[in-house]
Amino acid sequence: MSIPHATSRKASRSTVVPRHVAIIMDGNRRWARARGLPAIEGHRRGIVALREASRAASDAGVSILTVYGFSTENWRREASEVSLLFELCVFFARTELLELRKNNVRVRVIGDWQTLPDSARRALEELQENTADCTGLLLQLAVNYSSRQELDRAVRSIAIDVASGALAAENVSEETLRDRLYTAGMPDPELLIRPGGEHRLSNFMLYQAAYSELVLTETLWPDFGRDAFNRALHDYSQRERRFGGA
Repeated sequence: MSIPHATSRKASRSTVVPRHVAIIMDGNRRWARARGLPAIEGHRRGIVALREASRAASDAGVSILTVYGFSTENWRREASEVSLLFELCVFFARTELLELRKNNVRVRVIGDWQTLPDSARRALEELQENTADCTGLLLQLAVNYSSRQELDRAVRSIAIDVASGALAAENVSEETLRDRLYTAGMPDPELLIRPGGEHRLSNFMLYQAAYSELVLTETLWPDFGRDAFNRALHDYSQRERRFGGA
């Protein structure tokens, strides 16, 4: 997939914005706890933040926005919270559809999402189907996602093909691996944003983010609005990317 760099419609014509932005949406539960609210309220408010980030990304000319919605590690949380998260997933898929279509946003889900409970899986399937004809921002939802699991899955696929003779070992390359990731054919994220005050990748896009510029902020995700997103883009625009060359 060849996606050219875009220029921001609200910035100067020379301002280069990232084609692909990734976000680790972190801090929902802490946001709720600080207000004496149940955790699910933080997750609900996180949906509003995602809506604002999607709008801001579209307006800036970003082509792909990938957000970390639910990790494989999140299954360790209390069963009641996990169940509510899946209910919220269904709620998001159904209530945001008109907004997404209005803004010409196409949704794609990556991760082991097809093993989710039926209601959540069907809701995500329908959301992808019902936005498939949109041609603007690609919103990628990483759901039941683990980067280590993604890499394990890709390596096993290559090993099976080599063992069966479908692929010669000497022909295995970096591109062979890239083509078997969930993000096959897509540019790596130039910018990775992590709200919430943590300074780690948390098993998110470990391969794809090898040279991503990182913007880490103390702002909790439910409070991460359009202005915060635009500040991250501005921060990115001030950097010189060297890819390890200097």
